[in-house]
Amino acid sequence: MTFLEALISKGKEAGLVFTEKQLEQFSLYFDLLIETNKVMNLTAITEPEEVAVKHIIDSLLAYDEKIFPGKLLADVGTGAGFPGIPLKIYCPELKVVLLDSLAKRLKFLQTVIERLGLEDISCVHLRAEDAGQNKDHREKYDLVTARAVARLSVLSEYCLPLVKQGGYFIAMKGSKFKEEITEGLTAVSILGGEIVSAEEVKLPGLDDGRAIIKIRRIKRTPAKYPRKAGLPEKQPL
Repeated sequence: MTFLEALISKGKEAGLVFTEKQLEQFSLYFDLLIETNKVMNLTAITEPEEVAVKHIIDSLLAYDEKIFPGKLLADVGTGAGFPGIPLKIYCPELKVVLLDSLAKRLKFLQTVIERLGLEDISCVHLRAEDAGQNKDHREKYDLVTARAVARLSVLSEYCLPLVKQGGYFIAMKGSKFKEEITEGLTAVSILGGEIVSAEEVKLPGLDDGRAIIKIRRIKRTPAKYPRKAGLPEKQPL
């Protein structure tokens, strides 16, 4: 099965329908990802069907039509661009900032943005801890996403300081999400957040216990958070 065949058929199973333009953009993204991956470590997943399901469709499971359109989203630790770029392709009116600490990954993403003709999307070379203490990024985003970056107790310190009052931090998690929620409740509360939902999601053909955790920022994050680089991971709240 080709990448596009998998994206269309598996997408339908997940309730996703794509326009011709979106399919063209996803196809070009796939080609650029696989080509660049030969010289740079972007992903261990390279089979067309697996990329379609485990990267593209998985990224789109975070989409919520009630809160995404027209909003400003930061994708923390974006890596090869997941979920930020698929969400931008699927919801063109979404404004996106791709945040990563590795400059060469961002160079690849800039190429993707230009080749796909995407607008209102930019790359920022910063560690999440530094972004959270930067006045250009702190409390500036309606939505913040993160996928496979760190455990929830650590991830909340990276992401919640970036979220506007009333905005959402959306964490994409694997099979241990319940355990992560239990151990992360204190951190979420300290940082001004409240878990509003933890929705189990399934990828077509897989049953590996994924979930989308939605955290609303209900009060200000204390100024001392995020702590300096490395500390959140060494000493989780």
